[in-house]
Amino acid sequence: MEPSFWHEKWQLQQIGFHLNQVNPFLVKYWPHLGLPENSEVFVPLCGKSLDMFYLAEQRHTVLGCELSLIAVKDFFTDNDIVYQESRINDHAVFSAEQVTLYQGDIFTLPSQLTSSISGFYDRAALIAWPEEMRQQYVHTLAALVPADVSGLLITLDYPQETLKGPPFAVSPTWIETYLTAYFTVELLECADVLADNSRFVYKQVPWLNEAVYKLTRKS
Repeated sequence: MEPSFWHEKWQLQQIGFHLNQVNPFLVKYWPHLGLPENSEVFVPLCGKSLDMFYLAEQRHTVLGCELSLIAVKDFFTDNDIVYQESRINDHAVFSAEQVTLYQGDIFTLPSQLTSSISGFYDRAALIAWPEEMRQQYVHTLAALVPADVSGLLITLDYPQETLKGPPFAVSPTWIETYLTAYFTVELLECADVLADNSRFVYKQVPWLNEAVYKLTRKS
């Protein structure tokens, strides 16, 4: 999957993955992490997600990384947020009072930029990658998250042969196989969400589960 795939999606506004509301699992389970106010929270492949507003409303400082320049600028302009623009190596930096977005490839994001985070949130990153790139992403995420830092991971699981991703199916077995080398994994909830996702219903996908995990980076 080349970067051009995502650039084209944003250019054509084919962004069904963008939700017009805050994810209910985020609202329900974020308080379980117990992060104090002013904590830095990392959001990989953040798009223009409203979930970042929720995190900022908890008085956190949000650090996002997003490939698409359109998505980054839309986040600020759609919400009438004034921002400053700068650059760090290969990444453009868009900064506002509580949100800083690094526009560029997450695989080249310097780990020192996330060295002071106290939490992280992945709703749309892990499930965005096909199998081979997903493993590379896990390795990258582990390098960006300091030891003992916890976060939430939200995944979708369904019979992959019934629908061409993204989003791609990520099973509990896959999580166990590839994440436990880097993270302590705790399943918080798994829910049947097929009825709420018309694209999956239209494609006659027989079942669709959304799961939320608490991940803690191992030392």
